Amino acid sequence: MSRPLATLAWQIGIVVVLLALWQWAWSLKPYAPWAVPDLFDPYFVSRPSEIFAQFLRLSCLHPKPGEWAMPGGTAFSACTARYENNLWFATFVTLRNTLFGFLTGVTSGVVLGLLLGRSPRLAEIASPFVTAVNSIPRIALAPIIILAFGIGDASKIATSWIVVVFLVFFNTFEGARSVDPDYVNASRLLGASEWQITRTVIIPSTMAWVFASLTPAVSFALIGVIVGEFIGAEFGIGRLIIESEARGEAAGMMVAVFVLMIVGIVLSAGIQRMQSYLLRWQPRHQGR
Repeated sequence: MSRPLATLAWQIGIVVVLLALWQWAWSLKPYAPWAVPDLFDPYFVSRPSEIFAQFLRLSCLHPKPGEWAMPGGTAFSACTARYENNLWFATFVTLRNTLFGFLTGVTSGVVLGLLLGRSPRLAEIASPFVTAVNSIPRIALAPIIILAFGIGDASKIATSWIVVVFLVFFNTFEGARSVDPDYVNASRLLGASEWQITRTVIIPSTMAWVFASLTPAVSFALIGVIVGEFIGAEFGIGRLIIESEARGEAAGMMVAVFVLMIVGIVLSAGIQRMQSYLLRWQPRHQGR
């Protein structure tokens, strides 16, 4: 068996074992209470079978007992119209706000990082202000952002942006400062302008630093959106979690958690593929 297949087999095996423990461990509590932690109590974390059944209901694939619905069908359309914050629409809203917050945060973080990284004087002036703002816990600003922008999408994007921008900024700033001065001096000797130096030397040399921050940044962007939805939102996965909590439905909350997990994995995989393509000139990305 090849190494990738062996790795995949191990991963699938671990998932199967964990799901089996999760499903049946609590049933063994009366016989071996010392061996089963309270973490497996279905009241708090439900069971995989119940979570899957709740997923079918929230996604309008099995809206009523004995009734199945296919996407595009009459029953599916009626279910999605009846429950505006159904799983599909909630995921779409959260994903859209995450992408907007991520893109705006990365763009502004890269621009600010390059600007201050290329200008020592400007970096010296801005340093205390950057440090002061960065010392504020991002989540503490979420209620203020909700108050300023309302409970619509703008507040979720702003919360996501403020979580992402500093993470990308510091990596870009350090990357711009660590560029080999010999490359810059050689470019100047060849008559390159400052813009040409930035475009052909600084930015390519900084890309590895930027991409090192993108995988955690996309996860933080998702966290920022969810926090905003916890505080106040009309739609989204965060709103779905709050609604399930209010009804005491652990299965509903766990469905949302699993959806967020899958979204995070897909986004991170996309970032890694883009990194491998854009940095294909680096030896570790060749052949991928």
